[in-house]
Amino acid sequence: MSPTVLISNVTVVSAGAENRTADLFLQDGKIKDIGHNLSRKADIEIDGSDKNWVVLPGFIDVHIHGASGFDTMDATPEALGGLASSLPKKGTTSFLATTMTQSDEAISKALQNASTFQASDQQAEMLGVHVEGPFISPEMAGAQPPEHIVPPSLALFEKWQEISGKRIKQVTIAPEADGGIEFIKALSTSGVVASIGHSNATLEQVQEAIEAGASQVTHLYNQMSPFHHRSPGVVGAAFLERALSVELIADFVHSHQQSVRLAYEQIGASRLLLITDAMRAKGLAPGTYDLGGQDVQVSERDARLPNGALAGSVLTMEGAVKNVKAVTNCTWAELAAMTSGNAARQLGLNHKGVIADGKDADLVILDEEANVVMTICRGNISYAKEELQ
Repeated sequence: MSPTVLISNVTVVSAGAENRTADLFLQDGKIKDIGHNLSRKADIEIDGSDKNWVVLPGFIDVHIHGASGFDTMDATPEALGGLASSLPKKGTTSFLATTMTQSDEAISKALQNASTFQASDQQAEMLGVHVEGPFISPEMAGAQPPEHIVPPSLALFEKWQEISGKRIKQVTIAPEADGGIEFIKALSTSGVVASIGHSNATLEQVQEAIEAGASQVTHLYNQMSPFHHRSPGVVGAAFLERALSVELIADFVHSHQQSVRLAYEQIGASRLLLITDAMRAKGLAPGTYDLGGQDVQVSERDARLPNGALAGSVLTMEGAVKNVKAVTNCTWAELAAMTSGNAARQLGLNHKGVIADGKDADLVILDEEANVVMTICRGNISYAKEELQ
């Protein structure tokens, strides 16, 4: 059972709400009370007086492959546990474990492993699985091994969904692939987010996919048909179609600083999802690492295959927040939307992504420079800066 926690004299931020100075009382993993000068006895008391701390809903990363030497495709309990343990250090309280294009056998093993994983009290919660590939375009493979790309198969997906214990929550798909539209209809009907990515679709094909139920775009700008004034492509659709939420890797490598600003100003905070797309080297020293059996050269800024193609990122959600804040001057409430509120909405989670009575006590405390001071997962302090321990 989680302890009772009283957080006092902090700025409370939630998507679509006014910032307010308040106290928070947490009990049984939930937010039990929000107010001023709460006279509550608590096991743990945290006072933000004179610290200018800001409390946001804990970050939700819907697209992350790995971190700290672990990867979803390792298909071991230790890998998912290691990933879940590492994420709170940078403010993430829940995530979708993300697979990549591989053989049926390899993906099945990863999904079987995910089917039984349950995070501990101190870990970020695994909300489910994001299946990125193999139902993608060979023309837009990126770091996804092209030899394992296959046409969308509802039979294969249903097998995987059963293996996963119905934990697949999101699938990245190229809608122009043979059978893509029918596949998207089936995903949407079953409540799974169909995200358009690794796709060479035209604007018209994306619009057809939206009619079929597609509601998201995977890592804007990267491995998708670019904007051209005579053929707007997937990028143009992401900007124009308000039915689409849009993932963004704000590491200034996958997306130029001004491309991040452009997305913020034209798509808006209400539709953007900040993600990391991180691979196992996140949080580790530069060197050579594995991604789906491929050697990846990792620097302090990026991760690339020998041919120079980007192979995921080493971005943290804390880093994404700092970068977006620096280049857009967005509000804290907009950051709350982009880091948690929009993801919770996409996944149909009304108990996360907002700070309100009765919601999950998933919180991140930031200082004025957006450094993570403390992360609370379901009422448990999962990370605190050394001076607070």
